[in-house]
Amino acid sequence: MVPRTSYIRHHSGSTGHVELNPRGMEMPSRIIFLLVLISNITATQNATETEPRTVNVGVILNLQSLVGKIAHMSILMALEDFYSVHSSYRTKLVLHMRDSNEDIQAASAAVDLLENYNVQAIVGPQKSSEAIFVSDIGNKSHVPVISFTATSPTLSSGNVPYFLRATLSDADQVNCIASLIKAYGWKEVVPIYEDTDYGRGIIPYLADALQEFGGFMPYRSPISESANSDQVEQELYKLMTMQTRVYIVHMSSAIASILFMKAKELGMMSDTYAWILTDGITNIASSLSPSILEAMNGALGVKFYVPKSKELDNFTARWNKRFKQDNPNVAVAPSQLSIFGLWSYDTIWALAQAAENVSMGNAVFQKQWHRKNITCFGGLGISTIGQNLLDAILHSKFRGLSGDFDLKNRQLQPSTFQIINVVGGAPQEIGFWTEKHGIIRKLDQNKLETTNVNSMPDLNQVIWPGESYAVPKGWQIPTNGKKLRVGVRYSGYPEFMKVERDPTTNATTATGYAIDVFEEVLKRLPYAIPYEYVSFGTADSGNYNDFVYQVHLGCLQIYDAAIGDITIRYNRTSYTDFTLPYTESGVAMIVPVKDNKNKNIWVFTKPLTTDLWFGSIAFFIYTGIVIWLLERRINNAELTGSFFRQLGIAIYFSFFADRERVDSILSRLVVIVWVFVLLVITSSYTANLSSILTVQQLQPTVTDVHELLRKGEYVGYHNGSYVVDLLEELGFDRRKIRAYNTPDDFADALSRGSKNGGIAALIHEVPYIKIFLAENCKGYTMVGPIYKSEGFGFAFPKRSPMVNDFSRAILSITEGDTIIHIENKWIRERHTCQNDGTIASSSSLNFKSFSGLFLVTGIASTSALLLALMMFLYKNKHKIKNSIGCDHQTEEGYGSEHSNEQNQDREQDSNQAQNMQMTVPNDAQDDACQQEIEISLELISSTGSGVQTCPDISSHGAASNGLLCQD
Repeated sequence: MVPRTSYIRHHSGSTGHVELNPRGMEMPSRIIFLLVLISNITATQNATETEPRTVNVGVILNLQSLVGKIAHMSILMALEDFYSVHSSYRTKLVLHMRDSNEDIQAASAAVDLLENYNVQAIVGPQKSSEAIFVSDIGNKSHVPVISFTATSPTLSSGNVPYFLRATLSDADQVNCIASLIKAYGWKEVVPIYEDTDYGRGIIPYLADALQEFGGFMPYRSPISESANSDQVEQELYKLMTMQTRVYIVHMSSAIASILFMKAKELGMMSDTYAWILTDGITNIASSLSPSILEAMNGALGVKFYVPKSKELDNFTARWNKRFKQDNPNVAVAPSQLSIFGLWSYDTIWALAQAAENVSMGNAVFQKQWHRKNITCFGGLGISTIGQNLLDAILHSKFRGLSGDFDLKNRQLQPSTFQIINVVGGAPQEIGFWTEKHGIIRKLDQNKLETTNVNSMPDLNQVIWPGESYAVPKGWQIPTNGKKLRVGVRYSGYPEFMKVERDPTTNATTATGYAIDVFEEVLKRLPYAIPYEYVSFGTADSGNYNDFVYQVHLGCLQIYDAAIGDITIRYNRTSYTDFTLPYTESGVAMIVPVKDNKNKNIWVFTKPLTTDLWFGSIAFFIYTGIVIWLLERRINNAELTGSFFRQLGIAIYFSFFADRERVDSILSRLVVIVWVFVLLVITSSYTANLSSILTVQQLQPTVTDVHELLRKGEYVGYHNGSYVVDLLEELGFDRRKIRAYNTPDDFADALSRGSKNGGIAALIHEVPYIKIFLAENCKGYTMVGPIYKSEGFGFAFPKRSPMVNDFSRAILSITEGDTIIHIENKWIRERHTCQNDGTIASSSSLNFKSFSGLFLVTGIASTSALLLALMMFLYKNKHKIKNSIGCDHQTEEGYGSEHSNEQNQDREQDSNQAQNMQMTVPNDAQDDACQQEIEISLELISSTGSGVQTCPDISSHGAASNGLLCQD
């Protein structure tokens, strides 16, 4: 009560001094005292309600850094702008600034703010490494920690729910960077990153994004946060010894400044290099010094896109003016406010709005006395409004200076990235990237997402390092005196590869078909490659699998590439990459040929198969029957005699219709179609019979590899070739497979045959077979291919950037006449014997080959027969109808006769008349039923018996046979 007595004294002094002596007070004085007391209490409450409620907020920034200075100015202006717009708000933020140079200082600053100032929220810290400690402190004290610069993906809100990120995660930009790398056709990139939590956090996400399209990082270049100029230079020298020339720079602006200045000194900002900057550098590129931007010329960068607005322009103008006033010692003021300044501005607005929506009546910290206060962290209290304030921030959504500000997912959501090109010492916009459309030149263009690695991205003109407009190829042979070590191996065919060693210089030389192709490829590359040949021993020094595997041995790698007659096989692609093949592909058989003149007396039946013979005969007979039916209808004079004679003549029409008279139009149509079919069959028969009697004289002894397997024949292969594995897969017994080294060995084994210690067939690759047949003109031929292979190619280490360039050069060689000249040089011109190695064998013609012709003649014959039948029915429809009517009335006459038994004589007369009736056949040329009835009536009336004709016969149209009128 003492303070209140004093307060009362302070406020009663203006009206008069009042002695507080309750015992000596009279009744009126007591009433006055109570009234004065009530009025003072009311005035005190009103004054308390009108005074703004304060919310302490801590701000932790590195005020010595450029980002810290930018954010500090933006935060102060944000607080002023917010309460000038919302002057009626009863809650006011009170900021407590702290400067942090190290992680420990940031954590200690957070503890000081919580213990001594009871801050209800912390804005910052600036670094991701600092945010790890501060977010843990905020999580323990239930105080929201909002950072607008900590972008490391390792900062997960799952473990620290009170940590909010008013910025983007570095993982959000990797898809944009990967799209650029994919669009320019690069496969290898080297990340150069700051060796901190901020720098290391992006690497796993970048690796995953590259892997989606086959890109990878052959080397990672971490640089210490405290690295000096010499240490950075040493790392750049290491990068120059590697092939990859595409770099992704992810570090703070301080280290990046040293990096690019040194890269320019070492000549790494030339046209053979490509540099890509992450948003950590690009977002503040306009604030860097002109000398550093000059060193960055040609680099690409990605940054968060900020939509333009009048509010942003006005704020930027005010911010620049005030920044120059408060920081007169800063040499270069930012020409464009960085995104970090905008995010810090929007963060203060979101926090002030949330504080207004939360009740601050019970905003206190509850001490945790039950916990042992071992450290200063253990003595921190727990905010009673922390959860409510956190929820209010998460539900705060508005349109800020940076765009849509929404932390419902505990961080800002990525929308659009801007792609820039540092040109002339300034960043220039060249395009955008969105998750929906990918890389686009303008945001308002209607473009569906497309993926085409062969086309350039839809961007404005890019000026690359060295002021070049040509896209860097992304790799280069290091210029450190090291030559490309090309492995060569002696081949069993010197035409393909012959390896020799100079006894004087001990240098390896190589000649042959494969060497000429390799050296022609080098001439067509857009760059020079110094190389040297390294021999793989002799022809007996391991197989080709061992030879190719030498390229895969990593740090023990003996060769940088392997060339020669190396077949592209699936198992070899698991540890090497191959170029496109430069030879024909496939595996075939070399077999002897035999004089197989066929002296069989039934050889004339071989041109046609059994089904074709029977099919032809069936159609002969069917066509003859159709012609007989058609000609019989019009009484052809040739069709006389017995049925079999007429049928024989009709079938004879099928062969010699020109010598016989065919009167019917339909018959002539059938004959024309049939003669055409007969002409095709006879011509084919003659040609195939001639082929059988001539070509079959040189027939391969074996035409199917499975025939060798069934007969248990011996087969051969070239020693060291993978063909032995193929033969075992086909089911050949290992004991039936024999290896040979030279073409002379092949010829000797084939000539002796399988039963005399030789082989029945040699299984070999098509390029080798062409050489063998060029040397052995007579007696052998090629059968197949029996197995598909990819041909010969050059082997490189896995993911070697040279594979694509070599493949394109090989394709240009094989599509032109260069490969023909090389083949003529090493194969055809060296051998006077010419043999293409193939012999065509004749096969019998089957029914399926002529099924179309038989279908045509069958349809023609059947259609003609059906048409003749319909014509006959239409022409005789009245006669058929009359015949049917007569039959019906005859049935009625028989019924009347049997029912009339009154007079025996009349019944006998009726029977007599019926017996005398003339039966007329129902034919097309017979009389009508009316004439038949009249004859019957005349015969009956001549008997003189009491028979009466029917008076209404004509009215009925027809009468039945023998029908009489009763008396």
